[in-house]
Amino acid sequence: MNDIARVTEVVEEEASSLGFDLVRVRYFKGGEIGDEEHTLQIMAERPETGQLLIADCAALSHRISDRIDALEAAGEVLIVEAYRLEVSSPGIDRPLTRAKDYAAWTGHEARIELTELLGARKRFRGDLAGFDAETQTISIEDEGVVYAIPFSLVANAKLILTDKLIAASRPLDTSDVDDIVEEQED
Repeated sequence: MNDIARVTEVVEEEASSLGFDLVRVRYFKGGEIGDEEHTLQIMAERPETGQLLIADCAALSHRISDRIDALEAAGEVLIVEAYRLEVSSPGIDRPLTRAKDYAAWTGHEARIELTELLGARKRFRGDLAGFDAETQTISIEDEGVVYAIPFSLVANAKLILTDKLIAASRPLDTSDVDDIVEEQED
């Protein structure tokens, strides 16, 4: 039996030890039709930039692999099946997994899917209008109506790639980039 809660705990410890914030841990089978391989997907970021450089991904991947191997050698098996470890930055159209994500990205367009109906809907798409920490509710303006969505009902949420989001997500640290080409509009 796979213990994803324990995997998340282990991964969070390793990410924190490197100074990173854990964004998401997902374990899934396949990704393409006929793909039977399992994937352990880890998304993390540097809290000061929201980025994770390639060297950061490599360091975190090695730390996670070494820690899981050490636990298995000590008799604690976290994941039974063979799997592929994938470590990355959350990217521009990042998943929204933590309460602070909604507050940080207020004003940007997002798509939110719920675990159950809220009114007659499970899906919302619009501009994030805020996050109320006291009530743990997300405000999203969808087609001119502002909805209050309980954070506990969110199954999946992510930012939508827009020009505004791209402008807000320009790389702060380009030391791990080969070339940056900026094009001028006519």
